[in-house]
Amino acid sequence: MEKNLREIYGKGDRIELTISDIAEKDQCFGRLGDGAGVLVRGMLAVGDRVLAEVTRVKPTYLEAVTRALLEPSEDRVKPACPVFGVCGGCKWMHVGYEAQLRYKRKKVQDALEHIGGFSDMEVQPVQSAKRALHYRNKVEFSCSSKRYLMPRELDMEVLEKPKDFALGFHAPGNFEKVLDIETCYLATEDMNSALAVTRDFALEKGLSPYAARDHDGFLRNLVLRRSEEHDELMVNIVTSSYDAGLMAEYRDRLLESMPGRNMTIVNNVTARKNTVAVGEREYPVYGDGFIEERLGDLHFRISANSFFQTNTSQAEALYDGIMKMAGLRPDDTVYDLYCGTGTITLYLAERCRRAVGLEVVESSIADARENARRNGIGNATFCQADLKDFHTLLDSLEEFGPPRVVVTDPPRAGMHPKALRTMVRLQPETIVYVSCNPANLARDGKEICGWDYRLEEVRPVDMFPHTSHVETLACFKRTV
Repeated sequence: MEKNLREIYGKGDRIELTISDIAEKDQCFGRLGDGAGVLVRGMLAVGDRVLAEVTRVKPTYLEAVTRALLEPSEDRVKPACPVFGVCGGCKWMHVGYEAQLRYKRKKVQDALEHIGGFSDMEVQPVQSAKRALHYRNKVEFSCSSKRYLMPRELDMEVLEKPKDFALGFHAPGNFEKVLDIETCYLATEDMNSALAVTRDFALEKGLSPYAARDHDGFLRNLVLRRSEEHDELMVNIVTSSYDAGLMAEYRDRLLESMPGRNMTIVNNVTARKNTVAVGEREYPVYGDGFIEERLGDLHFRISANSFFQTNTSQAEALYDGIMKMAGLRPDDTVYDLYCGTGTITLYLAERCRRAVGLEVVESSIADARENARRNGIGNATFCQADLKDFHTLLDSLEEFGPPRVVVTDPPRAGMHPKALRTMVRLQPETIVYVSCNPANLARDGKEICGWDYRLEEVRPVDMFPHTSHVETLACFKRTV
């Protein structure tokens, strides 16, 4: 609009509009009858007709918060979770799954067009998940002495649960308060059973919950992991100190409450002043202290603090997509940048002459080498390196020969500019870029194409149903 919107609208104005698109940071977008654009906060779906209140007036658009849903979209469904809208974990559970896939495809398409300038690239349909619920193989619960009260409890004289104990998820934007969760609909049934047993045991024994601000309390976290291949559960209870007798009682309670369940139990202990669920020391309580999982033909040993993709079946789909885009030949050398614990590198190594994984985290490199040993893969090499200094490693990597294929799976912030420039100077025929952030994929993709590459294929994979997150595979081919 040519007119300054501040001349027309003011803070507190009530407006009606229909949501036409999903925006970033839990916002949606719509337009008023006069063409003014509005960013609206609230759990909304494309097609919702809402009453909103203006919270900020910018020269060219408005910001608003939803006050009422006037007419629901056809994309809306009833959320399975009773704490939807309060828990920040599944912000798209009110949207039908097929609609979620459309939204995610459009999110990738829009980023490539508006940020990367790829106006002629048609993004493929999102590869859907086999299960939209109960799909996570790892769930991390926090314990707190400050329970986040549900809206219906605010006026109650007698609360439904103790106010000074919660085991669940942190309330959005609040590092102290935790929403007490009875059932997580992304966790499996046995994970939810272990959660219930742990809560009952903690309350019965009077275990003090952790207070983040005061750095006080015994019970800090409950981290649950599950192997689909072996139907095995890992229970990792994180505490501020070690009590062997108490852990023996906890073990017995779990085994009695979940008879026949194949499980291992560990106790991570930390005195750090943070809410990170990683221990400084680890004590085995029951079993081997690890679980094993399979991806394709590979087997991985997963300890309490190991990294592993949290959606096993979709990880296979993702890695199969990487293999297809890479188009490997038996005599190829492949580089895997930001390789983590080596899962992608080992997938690649089975189909090429040499796979080289590079990663900055020392413990991840150690896990990667152990995974290679356990799977009998001798043609995978792992190097610890900060990828921003990738150019300093090239002489030491000469023995493997130039890579025909490079796979890069950077963190959410995207590739470091120095790493990207070094990668394209290697002139691989094919670059497969694995992204968890469409905006940074578009930004880095534009840079890659400036070095005589073209974007040939884009395929999103839905690793995290009921969230706005989407993993994307992009294939770049050298043009000269």
